[in-house]
Amino acid sequence: MKKIVDILFGRAMILLLAFFIQIALIIFVVFKFQEYFFYFYLVGILFSILILLFLINSNMNPSYKIAWIIPIMLFPQLGWIFYALFSSGRFSKVTKKTQKTYYAKHIEDLSKVIIKDKNILHKLEKDDIISMRQAKYLIDYGESQIFENRKSKYFKIGEDYYKALLEELEKAEKFIFMEYFIISEGKMWDGILDVLKRKAKQGVEVRLIYDDFGCIMTLPKNYDKELEKYGIKCSIFNPANLIFTVIYNNRTHRKITVIDGKVAFTGGVNLADEYINEIERFGHWKDTGIMIKGEGVWGFTIMFLNIWKFLRKVDENFLQYKAKDEDIECIEENDGYIIPFSDSPLDKEIVSSNVFMNLINSATKYIYINTPYLIIDYEMTSALCMAAKRGVDVRIVTPFIPDKKSVFEVTRSNYQTLIESGVSIYEYTPGFIHAKSFVVDDKYAVIGTINLDYRSLYLHFECGVWIYKSKTILDMKKDYLDTLEKCNMYTLEQCYRVSSIRKLYRSILQIFAPLL
Repeated sequence: MKKIVDILFGRAMILLLAFFIQIALIIFVVFKFQEYFFYFYLVGILFSILILLFLINSNMNPSYKIAWIIPIMLFPQLGWIFYALFSSGRFSKVTKKTQKTYYAKHIEDLSKVIIKDKNILHKLEKDDIISMRQAKYLIDYGESQIFENRKSKYFKIGEDYYKALLEELEKAEKFIFMEYFIISEGKMWDGILDVLKRKAKQGVEVRLIYDDFGCIMTLPKNYDKELEKYGIKCSIFNPANLIFTVIYNNRTHRKITVIDGKVAFTGGVNLADEYINEIERFGHWKDTGIMIKGEGVWGFTIMFLNIWKFLRKVDENFLQYKAKDEDIECIEENDGYIIPFSDSPLDKEIVSSNVFMNLINSATKYIYINTPYLIIDYEMTSALCMAAKRGVDVRIVTPFIPDKKSVFEVTRSNYQTLIESGVSIYEYTPGFIHAKSFVVDDKYAVIGTINLDYRSLYLHFECGVWIYKSKTILDMKKDYLDTLEKCNMYTLEQCYRVSSIRKLYRSILQIFAPLL
């Protein structure tokens, strides 16, 4: 009973109610102007035409255009209003002018802390020109640099990730930086919070960022103030309020931990009990992550400090958080190369999508993909189909038990075109696979927070690690093949057996897939 009361009077329900009140007010105002119908109609048509011209001539994703063009054409009096309020604009209150100013300063600051090692690029060019070009793109647009991989460790399950995370947090002596989309009170977070409290008491600088929408059902209001009492500096990313606008499209979906500049973690794992199978929500939860040690940690340190600086409006010396060479664990053997990279909706560069497209187009043997959602545009669908047609073994693993039913229907609606072209699609039968990874040709891999859906590829702040010629790639490949043994391969016959009503439902969902 208490749980039902908490839900009914919780922040999520209040915000949902506020959203519907806002919609109702808009509709009410529109109908209130019915006595001036002719003038209002003309204004609506005029604005709708202007928005349609903007959409048609813009360079945004075609699928996203269609998702707005249809409702605007069907309801010209209301469509343009909803577009103005809820389209995928830029983040928060940053206007075009302040955004431009911010980014000019942002790039200037980054140039002081990102060291572009041309020697590594030259070495990479001699080894493989394609990998050098992929690396150069990420260095130029992913706000990072290339590192010779000193040590990386792949985690094939959330439980292993959590165990290693606790062990490394206990070793912290100077600082701990954490940024997560979801934090939920329970065994996993309680264990981490206990360490953070103790470390803060010992004088370790502890900073935490969490996304307000991601935690709206899992953390109480003003939880940041509670954490501040323990000496944990806390910032809420894009706080929710009662007025809904475009800013709610832009979330931090990143999962980052940096410890003393020596160790970094990322991957699909949020700080909630389902991620370590302490509770069961959608069957067995399969997730993955990676731990980086060595110079590459600096890439994640920069990522975190960039967002912290933006949220806190502070200016600080990033270099004070860069580990000294003598403090970094001595590992003689280099293990390939890594590039920690970030993707931001603040710019117009679709970094994650371009990284994946580069991997797909350069593959010659195989492409193994894990993704909880398969909601991709025509361009990526065509690239995957073409890879399969030219003989590349393309395999995609998605969940069997969904966390969002409408999104799952859109995911399955994309199967037929891919399978007909030779792509193999598998569903993880024990439950929900939340892992986000690419493994290509035993040479390349990407692991991070990026789903194959519009929100991750176009609207969210995301991060990942591009890996080249590391043993970690083979670990990821082995785990992928082991996972396939727990999956069912989806067949064309299953696609053909879908009822006409369901196909119609999926077709409608497909139109609005970019907005889901």
